[in-house]
This record gives sequence, structure tokens and C-alpha cells, in this order.
Amino acid sequence: MAPLTLADLRRHAVARSLFTPVTLPQAIARLGFVQADPIRAPARAQDLTLRHRVKGYRAGDLERRYAALKVEEDFFVNYGFVTPELHALMHPRSALREWPAERWAEAEAVWHFVHARGEAHPREVDDHFAHGHTTNGFGGRSKASTQLLDAMHYRGLLRVARREGGIRLYAAHQPQTPPDDIPATLDRLVDVLVMKYAPLPLPGLRQLVAMLQHAVPQWKGQLRPALQRAMQRLPHAEVDGVRWFWPEGEDPASRRWKTEDRVRLLAPFDPVVWDRDRFERLWGWAYRFEAYTPPAKRVRGYYAMPLLWRDEVIGWGNLSVVDGRLQARLGYVGATPPAGKHFQRALDAELAAIADCLDVSWA
Repeated sequence: MAPLTLADLRRHAVARSLFTPVTLPQAIARLGFVQADPIRAPARAQDLTLRHRVKGYRAGDLERRYAALKVEEDFFVNYGFVTPELHALMHPRSALREWPAERWAEAEAVWHFVHARGEAHPREVDDHFAHGHTTNGFGGRSKASTQLLDAMHYRGLLRVARREGGIRLYAAHQPQTPPDDIPATLDRLVDVLVMKYAPLPLPGLRQLVAMLQHAVPQWKGQLRPALQRAMQRLPHAEVDGVRWFWPEGEDPASRRWKTEDRVRLLAPFDPVVWDRDRFERLWGWAYRFEAYTPPAKRVRGYYAMPLLWRDEVIGWGNLSVVDGRLQARLGYVGATPPAGKHFQRALDAELAAIADCLDVSWA
């Protein structure tokens, strides 16, 4: 067998993640976790991720259909949408900060209030209990009820029933029974990460397993052994001095991983480009998310989206909607776009697809 190459890994990374579009429930089940972000530039990250993987997806479909889908809002390695199976693996979750008896009493009263109503808006909870205000994590003032609801949701005492104008409406959630086999549960959580973000270089695998401390803080002390088990049991190979890992049953060198003559503009949190270290190893240049970088220090733009052509990330795009029309500002690592009509046709098709997803005009 020929040795595995970076070209094999690039093709594997793109083809396995950008699978043939399926239904929304099927895509969520296949991804396991869809990272969320509130910035719209020109749409939220979850919409920009799902539009590549769901047939006929329109911006906002996930939120509109949420209540009828088998999906939960929750924190995994980041905040987003998870399958019920993944949600169950992480709960019952106990936060790092212990609650005093008075806080548990407040939470119990709120839980019974929400349970009796079926679902509750944070404003209703605040009106009923008048918890007042408190200092939030950014040093500002927040309603104490809002912080309590967030904390109860994180601990699995509440679930997000749906959103109304972007505001989470909560429903009561019954506490679960702890698993009998914690190492096996952690292995399954690691497998979800590998299934979504593979092929993973060892630094990326190490980073993601460490980030599980946010998903399962109650098992933080068992994450290092989970990483060691993953390094032993997952298929892997060394390429250019770095070990790479992928799911059981896959072969990154296989010709089944085929990429199309397509252009894709990817969300900054898309699984293809999420791991910045992997990005540099596969494509040879540094990509950074600059939305929170001071404007004067930005290199590529507020919400620069990686520009994928076939299996190469050759540049980036900043998109906006002005007067109902999609606007695109593109940049290229090689200073100029690829020559030839095939690329331009593929780029035009991608921008038209984005406009269709946003229900705006283009060209």
C-alpha cells in the first residue's frame, strides 16, 4: 500500500463531511452536533453549515422546525444543537460550581412553575418570582431569573422547547440516571467528535477531548484516560511526522472519497474548517475568525468565510445583503482566482445558491 499523504487527507476531510445533501433530520443525525452562533453574516453559522448538507435548506429552517425535530439545544464542545442520543450521554450534568441549598430551592420552585405551564418564557418566570438582577459574566447587569434558567438548562433540569423572537422558551426536563459505565460513555462522546471532525491530527484530537470538560464537567478527571484509549483504539497513521485519526471502517486513501468541481463558501465553524491547526496542515495558510478582532487589525474581514474549490481552500469571502441583494467581496491566497471558466461558473452557482437559501436576489 502506498503511504498516506496530505492530499489523501484533504480529499477525505472534504468528501466525508460534505456528503450528498439529505433531509434535515438525517443531516442532524449524521452530524450529531451543529454548532450555533448568533452572528448573521449573512446568516447564522448553523444555517450556513446545514445549507451544504440539507436538500432545499432555507435560512431559519432549523429554528422554525425545531419543536418538531428530534434535536436539543445544549452545550457540547460548544453551544449548539445535539441529537437526543448525544444529549443523553452528557446528562445528568453537574456543573463545576456547586449550588448552595437556597439556590437549589429556587431552582426547584422554578422547575415546578415551568412544569405546570408546559413551557415558559423567561419574562414569565421573572414576573412570577421577581428574582431581581445580578452581575453577569461580562460585568454587566442581567436578570437573576435569566441566569437561573440558563444554569438549570445547563444542568439538564430544563430543555429548550422552542424559540420566540430568538428568546429561548423552556420546558421541564426530568433528571436522568447516571450511566453504569462512565469510560464507555466517554468513549462514545469521543467517537461523536471523531465522526464529525475527522481526519484529526493528534493536536486536534487532544484539544477536542479536553473541551469535553464543558460537556461533562462531572467527569473532567477521566478525560485523559479517554484520550489515551482513543489513541489506542482509533485507526491512525503518521503523515509528515504527525499522527492522524479517523473513525473505524474508513480509509482516507480510498478512491471512494471524491470531490466535485464545486465552489463552497463555508461558515467559520463548519466542521471542514473548524480546527485551525488542521486547516494550516491541510491547506498551508492560516485562517482566523476575526469578528471579535478590532477592525484595524483584521486581515480578511469581519466574517470571512473560507472559499473551497474542489478540495482546496483557495481564499475567503465576506458576504452581506444590501437592499435585498447579496453582495460578495472575495479574496484569494494566490492573489488571483483560478483561471478558466469552470471556476467562475462554479463560483456563480455557489453565490446563487446562497442567495436562494437567504431568499434574496443575486446577479
